[in-house]
Amino acid sequence: MPLPAEFEKKLKQFLPAGDVLTDPADCLVYGYDNSRKQYLPDGVVFATTHLQIAQTVQLCAEFQISLITRGRGTNTVGATLPIQGGIILSLERMNKIIEISPANRYMVVEPGILNAEVQAQAAKHGLFWAPDPTSSPYSCIGGNLGCNAAGPRGVKYGTTRENVLGLTFVTGEGETIHSGVYTTKGVVGYDLARLMIGSEGTLGVITQAILKLSPIPEKTATMRALYSSNQSAVKAVANIMGQAVSPCAVEFADHHCMNIIKQNNPGWLPETAKAMLMLEVDGPEAAIESNIQAIKQAASLAELVDFQVAKNKQEQEALWQARKSLSQSLRTLSPNKINEDIVVPVSEISVLIDFLDLKAKEFDFRIVSFGHAGNGNLHVNLLVDPHDPIEGPKAKACLEQIFDKVIALKGTLSGEHGVGIEKKAYIHKEIDAVTIAFMKKIKSVFDPHNILNPGKIFP
Repeated sequence: MPLPAEFEKKLKQFLPAGDVLTDPADCLVYGYDNSRKQYLPDGVVFATTHLQIAQTVQLCAEFQISLITRGRGTNTVGATLPIQGGIILSLERMNKIIEISPANRYMVVEPGILNAEVQAQAAKHGLFWAPDPTSSPYSCIGGNLGCNAAGPRGVKYGTTRENVLGLTFVTGEGETIHSGVYTTKGVVGYDLARLMIGSEGTLGVITQAILKLSPIPEKTATMRALYSSNQSAVKAVANIMGQAVSPCAVEFADHHCMNIIKQNNPGWLPETAKAMLMLEVDGPEAAIESNIQAIKQAASLAELVDFQVAKNKQEQEALWQARKSLSQSLRTLSPNKINEDIVVPVSEISVLIDFLDLKAKEFDFRIVSFGHAGNGNLHVNLLVDPHDPIEGPKAKACLEQIFDKVIALKGTLSGEHGVGIEKKAYIHKEIDAVTIAFMKKIKSVFDPHNILNPGKIFP
């Protein structure tokens, strides 16, 4: 639907003409994300300053026009889709580092900067930012904040929420809010910054973030453990997480993943390998060898096929490449797969894996699982076409049962992808009606006109 002429006129009073797109041909590319769904926005705005964002929000509130904040579109649950039309507010040009304070271990950034660029600049000072999603080369910090992204390092260093000190954001009425601190301690007032993280753009538009940095460990060791079955691998995960040495990564890949890796890298894995753990420890160089031995001992079950320690950086990168290429490799097998990121307590992963195998046989399609097992966070992929008239209903029924099992195991429906539109029909399984109603009240305070990313999260 065309934007009101008066709205467009006022928009161009504080934004350069080239930073406002209204031609459907130009807007179309901003109407999709990695959920592989697409909706046409009525317009696209490129903001480069906090003031421009505040003015844009105020104008949208005045004209009751939906506003969806977008970074690089890597989200998989449709959280950045303009399902009700409206304006896409792209922050890709707000990509500056405002300040780095090595002594205080923080970095102040704009939301459009890429995760990988933050890591590169922090590394110059011997520091890093903990969240390391697979999409880090092309996902922006604003998107990481929006869905509380994590990655392999989350098992030791926490998710985005644990690694942000403060935020500046604009509410749905265009008000500027500063929340948080520049220090690692601070309890003055409500922690609105932590509330914003994971809210998927429904409460405000983040314009600046104070990231908590950590020192790069003196030494990192990467290991690969191969097992003869899925169950032996997930049993080893429980052993590893139950001993004293905290690994900085515990990644699991099931027997389907093993077949994919074997096809892509002939001869790289023994035929008896049916499941894999990617393991990493870091810390002082003097402690690394003892840490490796502790992990190896915990991982050494009777079903262990092979245990390898990377000898150099090249071998480390080769091991990680095999893990990080899995999601894209699955697209070649099933371009329209369903990808979920469920989480259960580590002690229940084995129960979940058995259940997934059972459902795969019952519904007669492949279910491929890999992910951050040290957190109990598995990326469960149903290799079906959800749009197929036969496969689609089967997949939905299977997914319902998987979600019910996850909740029964005291888990959660999303570890880092968020809710968006893909999971909003299921959140009642995890959150009761009273709590959902209270969350809606919170949204109405931050966004009284319901213009910020409407139609997301809540059923």
